[in-house]
Amino acid sequence: MKVPIIMTPGPTMVRANVRLARAEETTNPDIDLSFYDFYEDTCLKMANILKTHNQVRILSGEGILGLEAACASLTEKDDRVLIIENGVFGEGFGDFVKIYGGKPVYFRGDRKHKINLEDLKFFLEKDSNFKYATVVHCDTPSGVLNEIDKICPLLKEKGILTVVDSVAAMGGEELRVDDWNIDIVIGGSQKCLSAPPGLTILSISKDAFDVMENRKTQIASFYCNILNWRDYYKDKWFPYTPPISDIMGIRRAVENILEEKDILDRHMKIAKATREAIVSSGLELHTYDGYSNTVTVFNVPKNLDDKKVRKYMVDNFNVMIAGSFDYLDGKVLRIGHMGENARVHTVSYTLVALQKSLEMYGVKFKKDMAEVFFKEMEGCGIIIP
Repeated sequence: MKVPIIMTPGPTMVRANVRLARAEETTNPDIDLSFYDFYEDTCLKMANILKTHNQVRILSGEGILGLEAACASLTEKDDRVLIIENGVFGEGFGDFVKIYGGKPVYFRGDRKHKINLEDLKFFLEKDSNFKYATVVHCDTPSGVLNEIDKICPLLKEKGILTVVDSVAAMGGEELRVDDWNIDIVIGGSQKCLSAPPGLTILSISKDAFDVMENRKTQIASFYCNILNWRDYYKDKWFPYTPPISDIMGIRRAVENILEEKDILDRHMKIAKATREAIVSSGLELHTYDGYSNTVTVFNVPKNLDDKKVRKYMVDNFNVMIAGSFDYLDGKVLRIGHMGENARVHTVSYTLVALQKSLEMYGVKFKKDMAEVFFKEMEGCGIIIP
């Protein structure tokens, strides 16, 4: 199978040292006590990235597991839960709340904009009787980035627990869990962390654990029960056999991030240059603000089939970008510049492939996207060979 250059907003490309770490010989993670130390140390390294003293856990399951586990562990029958949404994944939190008997109440933002803080403040002044609230950091289908550094403290002032989906932002956007009053934050291995799909990363505050422990009813799940993980190290017991090879891989991926001191700056510069290339060429960004440093989303030119464009890119340039889904199906294209994808050579080549593919279908460009991208990068002090 010919593997394309994967410039999608997750899964992303995986560095060779991560792939090799997953191939190392393994022990029995259930009964080898040294693995408990390895797992704990990996969690502590992840906590360093998240800027938190909260407990961190790595669970066996793609990032969606973390979203459901947070809702399963916190929700009891008839609990009112605030769903702050301005995109597909924001709204989707409500489905998990309903599964576990809760009553979602939606604060709906404009899906072309980041969440409006003044509107949210006004909403909370009228109604703040919620057990917890959910918000998406970066809503991948549209690329909109929300200001969780302002949203979560606002919620905590009202005594509301905060649950943040940072699957598409963790590792590529600034994230200060403790400073921003985030009770549960969820990440995934296959996005900015640039490890293969299959793992969820969670940080859980004492407040969140206390709410889980003081429930009136049992958590209606075993696999999604975060409370099962609270004392794994003290008890030397995992709720289920950890996927040891995957954890060895993400340990290496986390170390890669910690070794690169300016990783957030790299993401920011590449994202800014990519957006400038898109706009200067005559294409149109999908949102009006809240631009993410991990994914650029732009509207499909009129009368074009995004699937044909993407297939042409793979067949002729061996580059894979993404369309979207739900209400954005067929309407936007997405370039993922997160983790290992956020490199000058891969993004510039992707822009060349995109422009030539769109030109093949009759799109006229005002400027050459790769040239604009290089100029922007040079303006940021990046030397282009």
